[in-house]
Amino acid sequence: MKKRILVAGGGGFIGGHLAKTLLARGHDVVVADIKPFEDWYQLDEHAQNHSVNLEERATCYRLIEGCDEVYCLACNMGGMGFIENNRSLCMCSVLINTHMLMASKDLGVRKYFYSSSACIYPDYRQLESNLVALKEGDAYPAMPENGYGWEKLFSERLCKNYEEDFDFKSRVFRFHNVYGPEGTWDGGREKAPAAMCRKVIECIDTGKMEIEIWGDGEQTRSFMYIDDCINGIDRLMESDYTDPINLGRNELVTINQLLSIVEEVADVEVKRSYNLDAPMGVRGRNSDNTLIRATLGWQPEIDLRAGMEKTFHWVKEQYYRRKYGEVVVK
Repeated sequence: MKKRILVAGGGGFIGGHLAKTLLARGHDVVVADIKPFEDWYQLDEHAQNHSVNLEERATCYRLIEGCDEVYCLACNMGGMGFIENNRSLCMCSVLINTHMLMASKDLGVRKYFYSSSACIYPDYRQLESNLVALKEGDAYPAMPENGYGWEKLFSERLCKNYEEDFDFKSRVFRFHNVYGPEGTWDGGREKAPAAMCRKVIECIDTGKMEIEIWGDGEQTRSFMYIDDCINGIDRLMESDYTDPINLGRNELVTINQLLSIVEEVADVEVKRSYNLDAPMGVRGRNSDNTLIRATLGWQPEIDLRAGMEKTFHWVKEQYYRRKYGEVVVK
């Protein structure tokens, strides 16, 4: 059945892939993002595209009118350097989900998706590299990442309060480090997978075979390829489950191991220097997938090596296109 669907944050990485998927299925897709169109990663002329500020209440009501489903992925975010240095800016994103929930409830939206983050988990559960994977119930007692994590946790609670007060059904995923092509790879907001790819490509291009790693490189994370992310959103939206669920691959690696994978893809070796004063986030973070397997009968499947190979070659293409004078989104 053809639906009218709003993708908020559709000029960004995950939102752009989601909008493309929904358009391919024949839906009437409205895409909104605060960035100017030339900074969108994927801009499809078949969508109704809007460069607008979704923190504004009136804008949310205008765009949501007539929509059957709403996907709220819009927020101020980036890699660890951005998050740690822009906490108030990240917190202001609470206006987006608040106003979108208000409009969705008032205008009769049937399905609402909110993209939360593993940054809602307490720092005190993430002090070791070889940590126990995080279960959904570990979010409380609350002590999320300052700024961005608090905004995400508050917005999760608001979704739940709307369910309790208005019988409004929302779906919430806690994303764990999504990566892949058509995303930020330079400029300060990029995350570790894309940053590692770009740094190795710079080494090859300049002949200076040394890169800086933030921290000692032994901090751990899990990384999920974008196709798994879109697949998971699909499955959750078709389910009746309304509490937050982890969406992440549980393949735990150190940052040093992530770089080794990129070296293997590029067939090079680089010298590593370590900046112990740089932002590095929590010591370890991994996704416990018990609940998603029980609820959706599925979990993210794409191997990190395979996903990083695709990501590396995409970043490499963007890097050299920019070097030779093309205007590319970074």
